[in-house]
Amino acid sequence: MTYSGQVTVGGPADVHELKDLMITKIAVGPMNNNAYLLRCRATDEQLLIDAANEAATLLGMIGDDGIASVVTTHRHGDHWQALAEVVAATGARTYAGRDDAEGIPVRTDVLVDDGDTIRVGRVDLTARHLVGHTPGSIALVYDDPHGHPHVFTGDCLFPGGVGNTHKDPKAFASLIHDVETKIFDVLPDETWVYPGHGNDTSLGAERPQLPEWHARGW
Repeated sequence: MTYSGQVTVGGPADVHELKDLMITKIAVGPMNNNAYLLRCRATDEQLLIDAANEAATLLGMIGDDGIASVVTTHRHGDHWQALAEVVAATGARTYAGRDDAEGIPVRTDVLVDDGDTIRVGRVDLTARHLVGHTPGSIALVYDDPHGHPHVFTGDCLFPGGVGNTHKDPKAFASLIHDVETKIFDVLPDETWVYPGHGNDTSLGAERPQLPEWHARGW
């Protein structure tokens, strides 16, 4: 089956099969959050991005192999509702951006800074600190050695715009700057974007809209 990235709450997960990594996307909770399960194909180690909601659904997706780690992209409550239960069930190591960890009511084992490497098996993910939606939001970049990059953007980049900055001009200026300099300026158009809610996109699909985003201020 061809991966589409289109999932709905209560519906099946969608699986993106890469040579070294399997990415399973599922939608959970009343705010239609995306959670992503990454599995290293060489070691079968797994990592979860955003234990957002519906712990039983997430644990069913994780399966008997468990997860080694769970990364929370940012402090907003809709992205960690199932975190405590998932960690209790799996013993997973927790990661979050240094400047958001205090807003997440589950202990963060590893405070993440810009440029840090987070590993799942033999696969390396690079954390990018994107300031504006929250002070400590992080995106994770997988630079696939066999193809184009993949980036998990939390609520910092969606189809059609950057994340909500609540009409704060300084927050918007910060977020659009970080998204441009750390994502658009260094990654190619083919880069696949996996957001915290809704459908996937690519940098190539979004790049022509950057001037419009600047002009409208959100």
